[in-house]
Amino acid sequence: MNVAVIDIGKTNAKVILYDLEAAAEKDVRSTRNAVTGSDPYPHFEVDDLFAFILGALAELHKAYGVDAISVTTHGATATLLKKDGSLALPVLDYEHDGPDETREAYESVRPPFAITGSPHLAVGLNIGAQLFWQKTRFPEAFSDIATVLPYPQYWGFRLTGRLASEVTSWGCHSDLWSPRAKTFSPLVEALGLEGKMAPLVRADEELGAILPEIAEKTGLSSDTPVYAGIHDSNASLLPHLWSRKSPFAVVSTGTWVVVMAVGGHPPMLDETRDTLINVNAFGDPVPSARFMGGRVFEVAAPKGDVAVTDEDRTAMLKRGVMLMPSVLGDTGPFQGIIGGWTIDEAKLTPGMRLLGVCWYLALMTGVCLELTGASGPVIVEGPFSENRDFLAMLAAATGRPVEKSPGSGTSTGTAGLVTGGPKLKAFAPHPEPLHDLDALNRYAEAWRENLPAV
Repeated sequence: MNVAVIDIGKTNAKVILYDLEAAAEKDVRSTRNAVTGSDPYPHFEVDDLFAFILGALAELHKAYGVDAISVTTHGATATLLKKDGSLALPVLDYEHDGPDETREAYESVRPPFAITGSPHLAVGLNIGAQLFWQKTRFPEAFSDIATVLPYPQYWGFRLTGRLASEVTSWGCHSDLWSPRAKTFSPLVEALGLEGKMAPLVRADEELGAILPEIAEKTGLSSDTPVYAGIHDSNASLLPHLWSRKSPFAVVSTGTWVVVMAVGGHPPMLDETRDTLINVNAFGDPVPSARFMGGRVFEVAAPKGDVAVTDEDRTAMLKRGVMLMPSVLGDTGPFQGIIGGWTIDEAKLTPGMRLLGVCWYLALMTGVCLELTGASGPVIVEGPFSENRDFLAMLAAATGRPVEKSPGSGTSTGTAGLVTGGPKLKAFAPHPEPLHDLDALNRYAEAWRENLPAV
């Protein structure tokens, strides 16, 4: 069975053809996820994205056949619809700093961390802060809102015409959800949105068949089902919930590094350190922590085709060269603190710089794992799972087995919604061989000893 997985990431948008029987990706189409201008604020061009989605569906169906569609997207994004289904306001880019303008007033209505498990985050990373700012700045347009949809279910609406919402997006540091009570937080009423939140469904619920016009444009069968979909980090977690016993932790990597602890020790959740409670596909709370690891790599790693040599590793360990937190000070466990290299960066080879960034990312991930109370094996999913130096340092930093998931847990989890999971082949992660473990242990210990006070 071929499932088309629509995966809208913050940086790239993809449509992946996933073979459920083989539990593997067959093909993919991708495009940059561009943010447009400032009128009325930076926003996502959803019509352009939808045109890309339809074109990709048509190509993949012609080449392989598409039997079902499932959706995953980044978090911190809501869509605001009028009664006719059009947008009341553009889909806000969560990195826009507009919500900071009304932050002080927003704090007077924002529910406490104890209720939402949602930390105070900068810019538009709390959906509630976005909505409060939009209501303040654009009151007339805000009054036209008939339905509020999470981003994954917006695409389901465009494909099927059905309005729905699902807990993994509401439970992603939105301020709008109470994870322990498993219901919307008091903020929904404070924003005047009671009765306007799209009806809740399970992530694996079939929304319905594609609309006739979608079938005509793509060539897909008119009875092709579309499933509700899921927040991307939770999609990465889902295959492990289906196939593993707790305790364990999943590290989802990409623009964001998101650590999710299942079982384990009581967490040390602190909203000032970007820890939070996510909500998994079954509605259960998941202690989590995060930082913008992929963005750190873009900013700090050398450009071009750079390889790390054994000479680079030896030099870094011998000289104790470190990158200290934070590279980006507005997210992660060391917010408000700007760190840097322990020696002049100009004295480092490109390979040493690359290695230092990889080790920094692993050590920051280790801090996040500690904050969430993680225990048991650590499973790394996404681009960093192919980074040998990241995996080796993560093993040294945690003292626990580190495994990498084959393929993409995001596409596996999203496609698995079609069958409910049990029909998927169980993951067979491969433990990463450790490299110079004693030396890496000493390096990790020295890095921790030099951490800034928080």
